[in-house]
Amino acid sequence: IYIYIYIYKKKLLYVHDIGAEDWRIAMTTDRLAFIALELSVAAIHPYPVGLLAYFQQSASRMALSETELEIVLALPMFLRLYLMARAMMLHSRLFTDTASRSIGALNKIHFNSRFVGKTLMTTYPGTVLMIFSVSLWIVAAWGLHVCERYADLSSNYMEALWMVSVTFLSIGYGDVVPHTYCGRSICLLTGIMGAGCTVLVVAVVARKLELSRAEKHVHNFMMDSHISKRIKIAAANVLRETWLIYKHTKLSRERDETRVRTHQRKLLLAIQQYGPRLMPRPSDPKPMNSLMYDVLSEVQGCRGELHAHIHGLEKSVQELREGFRILMPLLSSTLSTQNCSIRHLLRVREGRGRVWGRSREVTRTAGSQKRHFCSRNTSG
Repeated sequence: IYIYIYIYKKKLLYVHDIGAEDWRIAMTTDRLAFIALELSVAAIHPYPVGLLAYFQQSASRMALSETELEIVLALPMFLRLYLMARAMMLHSRLFTDTASRSIGALNKIHFNSRFVGKTLMTTYPGTVLMIFSVSLWIVAAWGLHVCERYADLSSNYMEALWMVSVTFLSIGYGDVVPHTYCGRSICLLTGIMGAGCTVLVVAVVARKLELSRAEKHVHNFMMDSHISKRIKIAAANVLRETWLIYKHTKLSRERDETRVRTHQRKLLLAIQQYGPRLMPRPSDPKPMNSLMYDVLSEVQGCRGELHAHIHGLEKSVQELREGFRILMPLLSSTLSTQNCSIRHLLRVREGRGRVWGRSREVTRTAGSQKRHFCSRNTSG
């Protein structure tokens, strides 16, 4: 019932987020399948009835002895452990912190159980692996003991723990073996999970043993100093042995062949130590490789953000194009309407100007005639 209420509330929140009017719009095939699977897992509950299911013996005379029906129903009940992952997600700081949720929404990151698990695996890898391995060990041992207790009356929980441990570590001594298909299936799954956990342990240990960026720079500096000292020592040995050979061959009155051969041998050894060290000295690719690796890692980290920004810019440009495409007909229609209005106003003004001009001419003509008439009367 609580799971159904949780699913119902979650769908209401999702419908509110997308702004849908009907909740059936948010129900896709994948969501319906996930809801049906979750409800079916939660509906499994064995009753203490003591019914027996009998399996016939195989051709190899390995008995699939009688197991209770409760075993078949009890083992799938461990699938309810997914509720622990959901509880961890709901009580995580990443899920409850408003700032983290806002940053995740801007970067299009969904805060689900997978993201929280990756975060915990990155932050506390050793603790997460230990808890997962111990939980798997205990659950698998209980399931193996339940499956094998009717086939082998002498088996107990400690033997199941021993068998699961040797199977988990891929050792397999063979002193304890399963007799039922149920136990064999559990051992098979335990071996697969053990191989996966072993790979994760190797990855975690390798990451812990890897030098950080600052440690790499310090190590490269120390190696450079050590190589420089060895080059100086080798060069000094070359000069010393050359001088000793010259001394015993040119400056001494009696030439000692034994000493000459000894110093020649030492000179060759010094040259062998000095020559290979001198050649890679100008390039010295180790610090450059470390620097290039750091730069490439930073570039790869920024590439995802750059792709996201480019995608956002392309989307904005496409929206601008659509807006301009819609705006152009509106502008043309508006401009044509305004042109017609302006032309009409100009015509009206021109008509008024002509009428006003004619009225002024008529007035002037009438005034001139009146003045002419008055002047004639005065003269008469």
